[in-house]
Amino acid sequence: MPIPPHKTLFRDVKILDSTGDAPYQGDVLVDHDRIAAVGTVDSAHAGDARVIEGRGRTLMSGLCDAHTHFSWNNSADLDGLGTMPVEEHLLFSIESARTYLDSGYTMCVGAASAKDRLDVVCRDAIDAGRIPGPRYLANGPEIAVTGGALIKSITKFADGPEGMRKAVRELIDLGVDQIKLSMTGEEITGSQRAEDTYFSDEEVAAAVTEAHRRGKRVCAHARSAESVKMCVRHHVDIIYHASFTDEEGMDLLEANKDWVFVAPGINWLIATLYEAESFGFPQEAAEAVGYKRELEIAVEGLREMHRRGIRILPGGDYGFAWTPHGTYARDLQHFVERLGFTPMEAILSATALGGDIMLRSHELGKVRPGYLADLILVDGDPLADITVLQDHDRLHYIMKDGRFHKEQQPAVR
Repeated sequence: MPIPPHKTLFRDVKILDSTGDAPYQGDVLVDHDRIAAVGTVDSAHAGDARVIEGRGRTLMSGLCDAHTHFSWNNSADLDGLGTMPVEEHLLFSIESARTYLDSGYTMCVGAASAKDRLDVVCRDAIDAGRIPGPRYLANGPEIAVTGGALIKSITKFADGPEGMRKAVRELIDLGVDQIKLSMTGEEITGSQRAEDTYFSDEEVAAAVTEAHRRGKRVCAHARSAESVKMCVRHHVDIIYHASFTDEEGMDLLEANKDWVFVAPGINWLIATLYEAESFGFPQEAAEAVGYKRELEIAVEGLREMHRRGIRILPGGDYGFAWTPHGTYARDLQHFVERLGFTPMEAILSATALGGDIMLRSHELGKVRPGYLADLILVDGDPLADITVLQDHDRLHYIMKDGRFHKEQQPAVR
């Protein structure tokens, strides 16, 4: 078997480099796992590189999902996330990892695992090259207090500061990269309101202090106004949802925007409201429990966060029957159509900010010399039509670490 060339030259492509500058025509040279040159690459520098002709296509960084659940198994009900036997569940998680990469996502932030080690095993297998998948930050089961679990079968319970410290230590011992707190309710449960807050300040403080002391970050399911303020006060690194953020919370987020991230999971709200009927949750029921109201309030709040420069990233709680794996780029369309992002801002949120949230802004999320060669070549212009990123057939080449995960097949004659 011939050894593949260690250099690849993307020639005459439209370079969307995620610096915020307008795209420009040029070449991009990849040498092993890094981008070696961007702009005009002479043939002497390219050497024996394999050449991919651009033909007007857009070359950009791979995308980031900031709210990832490999182990959410496209279930039509919440309890289904926990009932799958562990062997089948690991296989599903492996398939999900590949689906993210198939969809152009080369960076993912784990937002909770349905069983203790599913995320950790997938991350390690990806890093070892045993399975295809994005760069991944693994999580464990989400932590909830007694009476505050959204799905009991996938939850780790802890109460009081000492209970929180113990739970965090046990999850770190599994090898996780971050800790997830489930601080508020969720309307689809039928009994736990999104504006209910279950954690005390003391419990949040203890969990965050213990995680940070051991070099781990904390993320939180936090829909209520009070939970968002708790998160900022106690330095929760990544806030999921933040639907009911009030003025005080908005001011706190703005004052701390240099370190905090918000990943609202906006597609979950939209799909649960409008697309879950065939799975037993019609729009009338979703409206009755409050999803329409939550969506309206969340959109208004997220537009204000965007105006204030708070870092908002895509990631839509994919992995339910009405938010199935493989549809991840819908978030970017929602950012443009509902949250007031320009297409460029939406792409920056999924690329440059992806490098930030992965804690590797110096080498991920941009098409620049020295950055890791995690790239997608798109048949079209996502700045003219952001939905092109939802069409897997338009993602002609997908590269991670300088190696092609997907290559366009030659036309059949």
